[in-house]
Amino acid sequence: MANRDLRDTVDIALVVPLSGPAGMFGPSTEACAELALDDINAAGGILDRRVRLHPVDAGAPLPVLAARVEEMVGRGLVDGVVGWHLSNARKVITPQTAGRVPYVYTTFYEGGENSDGVYMVGETPEQQLFPALRWMRAELGVRRWCVIGNDYVWPRETARATIEFAAKTDIDVVGSAFVPLGGRDFTAALDLIRDSPAHGVLLLMVGADGAAFNRAFAAAGLDERRVRLSMMIAEDVLLAGGPGSTHGLFTASGFFESVVSRESMDFGSRYTARFGSNAPALNNIGESCYEGLLLFASLARQAGSLNLRAIENTASHVTYHGPRGEVRVRGTHTTQPVYVAGADLLRFEVRAELTA
Repeated sequence: MANRDLRDTVDIALVVPLSGPAGMFGPSTEACAELALDDINAAGGILDRRVRLHPVDAGAPLPVLAARVEEMVGRGLVDGVVGWHLSNARKVITPQTAGRVPYVYTTFYEGGENSDGVYMVGETPEQQLFPALRWMRAELGVRRWCVIGNDYVWPRETARATIEFAAKTDIDVVGSAFVPLGGRDFTAALDLIRDSPAHGVLLLMVGADGAAFNRAFAAAGLDERRVRLSMMIAEDVLLAGGPGSTHGLFTASGFFESVVSRESMDFGSRYTARFGSNAPALNNIGESCYEGLLLFASLARQAGSLNLRAIENTASHVTYHGPRGEVRVRGTHTTQPVYVAGADLLRFEVRAELTA
């Protein structure tokens, strides 16, 4: 077993999707993580040690992913785990990290994660989805919704939470359908939408699956009278779906390149300078990995240690500045502004800042 204390580096497993339906997010997550690595090491690293990243494919079969993380943590090859990946991946990673090494999960998710040593960058429905639904009700008059998602934990749990939320408002969820990850038969989902009184479609689909559904949705003419609110989408999904699939498409997130702030614009310009004009599309999903590594570094620096108990005792004092502006830790989650944005062909334009 490697002795973490004897290394002159801090080694982090970067768990991001390099294959599967979410694989299109891999290039942007890796690029943003590389930029974070540059910035952290330029500032002296973590605890005066240079940081190294070790990519792990979050799109691998879940038993393979679990075994890989267990090997890296169990053998002392890494000091922590950071990454954007689906909730089903998180569910097999936490048993390998809990009580052993810090784990920063950067994905917006269904909420409720409380494993020992896990910190979250991503927004929960209370911070992101529910304010977006309220905004679309107030600004666009969208009251009735169909939920269409992939068939795994995040869409299922988010749909359940949305129904509970809607029951306390004048918003209605009038139907739902779930498609297997990687599935391309959207017939039942499209028929459900067409036959329903829904004004909007809450889309809880992943990457390439979401792009394929958006093309099918537009081809069926369903975008003429209904809007979509997609909660796992970025500019690379818009590119994959094509401009004809983006009419009436909205999302919500803590970061968009179109946010007019000094921090956001500086991040965008440095990203372009670092990776060039042919870089992977800069988006909220990739940027979350930058945030996750900054959070990991900030937690360790505040604690003066990578020890979980030391981090736990000082996490509430952690504040840092990144592309999203000032970020604070509250409990095990970060807090930052959240925005709703609408697709303008192949780009998201911010419409408003949301209030949780």
